[in-house]
Amino acid sequence: MRLRALLDTDALGLKLLGGEDELDRGVRGVMTTDLRDPSRYLSGGELVLTGLAWRRDAADSEPFVRILVQAGVAALAAGEAELGDVPEDLVVACARHRLPLFAVHESVAFATITEHVVRQVSGERAGDLAAVVDRHRRMMTSGPAGGGPDVVLDLLGSDLDLRAWVLSPTGRLIAAPKETAGARGTVPALDSEACARLAAEHLAAVRTGRRGPHRVVLDRTTYSLFPVRGSGHGPASDPDGPRATMLSDWLLAVEADAGDWAEERLDLLHGVTQLIAVERDRRDAARTVRRRLAQEVLELVQTGAAPAEIAARLRVAAPVLLPGLGTAPHWQVVVARVEWEDGRGDGGPVTQALLEEILVDPAATGSEPSDRIAVAHTGDEAVALVPLPSVTDEHDTAGPGVPADALLESVRGPLTAGLDGDGRLTVGVSAAVHSAEGLRGALEEARHARRVAAARPGRVCAAGHQELASHVLLLPFVPDDVRRAFTARLLDPLREYDRRHRAELIPTLEAFLDCDGSWTRCATRLHLHVNTLRYRVGRIEQLTGRDLSRLEDKLDFFLALRMS
Repeated sequence: MRLRALLDTDALGLKLLGGEDELDRGVRGVMTTDLRDPSRYLSGGELVLTGLAWRRDAADSEPFVRILVQAGVAALAAGEAELGDVPEDLVVACARHRLPLFAVHESVAFATITEHVVRQVSGERAGDLAAVVDRHRRMMTSGPAGGGPDVVLDLLGSDLDLRAWVLSPTGRLIAAPKETAGARGTVPALDSEACARLAAEHLAAVRTGRRGPHRVVLDRTTYSLFPVRGSGHGPASDPDGPRATMLSDWLLAVEADAGDWAEERLDLLHGVTQLIAVERDRRDAARTVRRRLAQEVLELVQTGAAPAEIAARLRVAAPVLLPGLGTAPHWQVVVARVEWEDGRGDGGPVTQALLEEILVDPAATGSEPSDRIAVAHTGDEAVALVPLPSVTDEHDTAGPGVPADALLESVRGPLTAGLDGDGRLTVGVSAAVHSAEGLRGALEEARHARRVAAARPGRVCAAGHQELASHVLLLPFVPDDVRRAFTARLLDPLREYDRRHRAELIPTLEAFLDCDGSWTRCATRLHLHVNTLRYRVGRIEQLTGRDLSRLEDKLDFFLALRMS
């Protein structure tokens, strides 16, 4: 705003004492001070308000005004409440240094002037930013991207002093502002834990149907979370409503409490999310080729095509997914399924996008790291074809690639919050294969592993190919009624005895089996005398009619505990 506009506002009670020729100066902020030297708190362009408590005699005015001029302030406004009329020595000093000087009537509080200036300046900045955002939107929609979401975040920081970050639904950092110093200090980086917590809060809020922006307080800092939805996203276009799209939507986290914002500023931030959504759509469009390649390979594998035909498609896919590799890599298959409480599974675009995000290295930032992951979908499953640069040993049972146990570690918190009470995500991971002939087996292996994961408790579960070489593979395929009958016959007598006598036969049985039937090790683990342990095991055998010295009975107890 201009200094001239201050005089046109009667409610401010300002009277011009000097500097009429300088009234076209711009005002970028306001500061109240009675310090003799306030220079450390000035950055230029301020209207300085003072009650003149710094002035002891006439000689103090000249150095005070000189300090303000060197700091580049726009004008000085002196209150009349303390000394009555503004001292003539201050008027002379301001005239000498061409610094506009106002007198503030004693009936007007400095807070009134401050509020007016801040409101006007913020409104003008918002208008300027809105114009920039609109121009940037036109650039991105009519041609190549204009710098991506990072540019928009920098604009928010420089024009509105708003710190903001773009996050994926799993809490991965997509875009962050530059490390620049602003009015509130240097913009700090959000650590991975904070990103995960913000994503979890966002998913939980969307899941429960709360309207955005969502207010979250982390470590005494308030954030407002805005969903970033691309074209075709949202409740109106999806039969499952927000519960499905939330798993693929980005979010804009702003360090501010948007609950007190005017509608104009909220509209501006919603415009910013639409601009970021353009970048999201551009990235999704760039994935089309990779998804199509994965879909073609998957269809060939499922229809039993000749290995030579599959190998030819893999040779086409390899340069796209791993540029510069030179030779066809080895491959790994990952299968995922989102299943809602009503029994419906989702293997379409939502799970497809979610699996692409899950397979990205959690330490990677930006919108492009998943460009080397091709995900197709079939029925109610999403299927990822993950290229691996090399395999050192074809007979290595562990193999390289994505480890199932660590795959969901960084995303478990956010996704659990988003699916709580509403759905589940299960993931299965195959071993690496080094030829087209192995892909069909890898696909079936990943599907079996996902079923093993589905048999486990929890909202977000994964299982790997290593687990398919044990009894764990059989358990998910035991019918529920058989499972309940088997565990009840073996374990219900022990549970009832524990309930009536406050005994610990079930924990004792678990420890005895974990110790491979070793009396000494089991007694040490439970902090019992060996004779006490023998008494408890004898009671277990008496109640169940089984003999824990027999391998068959040990195995039955072990399976019953695993299925219970």
